[in-house]
Amino acid sequence: MKKISLYFQIHHPFNLRKYRFLDIGNDHYYFDDYHNESEIQNMASSIYLPNNDRLKRLIETHDGNFKVAFSISGTTIEMFEKYCPVVIDSFKELVETGCVEFLAETYAHSLSSVKDENEFKRQVEQHRSKIESLFGQTPKVFRNSELIYSDEIGSVVASMGFDGMITEGAKHVLGWKSPNFVYCNSLNPRLKILLRNYKLSDDIRFKFSNTEWSEYPLTPEKYVSWIKSSGDTEEIYNICFDYETIGKQNNKESGIYDFVDSFVDLVVSDKVLEFDTPSNVIDRLQTISSVHVPYPISWSDEERDLSSWMGNDLQNEALNKLYDIAPLLQESGNAEMLEIWNYIQSSDHFRYMSTKWFSDGEIQMKENPYDSPYDAFINYMNVLNDFKIQLEKDTPEKKLVEGIAGLKKIIEAQL
Repeated sequence: MKKISLYFQIHHPFNLRKYRFLDIGNDHYYFDDYHNESEIQNMASSIYLPNNDRLKRLIETHDGNFKVAFSISGTTIEMFEKYCPVVIDSFKELVETGCVEFLAETYAHSLSSVKDENEFKRQVEQHRSKIESLFGQTPKVFRNSELIYSDEIGSVVASMGFDGMITEGAKHVLGWKSPNFVYCNSLNPRLKILLRNYKLSDDIRFKFSNTEWSEYPLTPEKYVSWIKSSGDTEEIYNICFDYETIGKQNNKESGIYDFVDSFVDLVVSDKVLEFDTPSNVIDRLQTISSVHVPYPISWSDEERDLSSWMGNDLQNEALNKLYDIAPLLQESGNAEMLEIWNYIQSSDHFRYMSTKWFSDGEIQMKENPYDSPYDAFINYMNVLNDFKIQLEKDTPEKKLVEGIAGLKKIIEAQL
């Protein structure tokens, strides 16, 4: 049987409010609560709740033969808990079907895997604990922010006890190899690697509603035929895209809901195909070889690299300044500051600073609240500067100095 592993990403950042230079040192609240609340509530009512109901119905209709997986960032889970807890309840109902798996990722959907190994491990453990406490699952498979992966990152993930990791089946990495097999990490073969089939995924993610696409309209029969005709020996088709692809990027009028229903029906009734979760795939299929990825890749843009977040001087300056203050945070141990630290690490803040979309019309930019990359950079750096000032006040060394200064004043006053 050929396996299809279907999994969805859900991520929303805590977007920053307009934070001026004059606010530094005077106003220590950084987030646009109105925008964040209205955005997540709108997505919950129009996309997440209806989609969850649809998936539950499909699972029940097909007696558990339809299986899916989710990767939900910790920041998004916090938004659900704060603004629309009914979404959490909806996911718990999906878990009860026994056909839904949650993947681990970085809590903040951050770039920590390429900047700070200790911070990366902290976030992964925080996210894993959050999934365990909410949904009663201990994730066995890891999916990094934006599918970022390299040999070294995979080795770190293996050291944390994960059985498998998902990344992009980038053509410049695979060469003549197919993404439709299970591979392993080249430094630690114990970690199995699942590769996203970007063609099958992006045909739905980006092309489904494009009337100028040569394959438009995409029918379930055509899509299934592509999978079945890809090769007799190929074993696993990893199809992944944002959950909002169903209902937002492709709206009801596009026919996406009928497509999903019919696609599931066709696969479940087929004698060659079956749905399965990433952890089951890793348990049941053997690796055919290692995959060598010396430099980080991602699922972003045609380059499949990190240039969407680290492609210009603005982004690199902001990232370096951000992770330069990690030791201060560790010294502080302040839970409230740690919460803010998570929020300002989201990769979205750095994508807003990207200049790629000025020259590449194919770049798929998410909603950007800024007028220009420079505006995004200035706003972010203002926030980061104030955060650092507050953090420095909170460190034990700073408190000790202030305490000594206070004692000196008392002694001097008594002389």
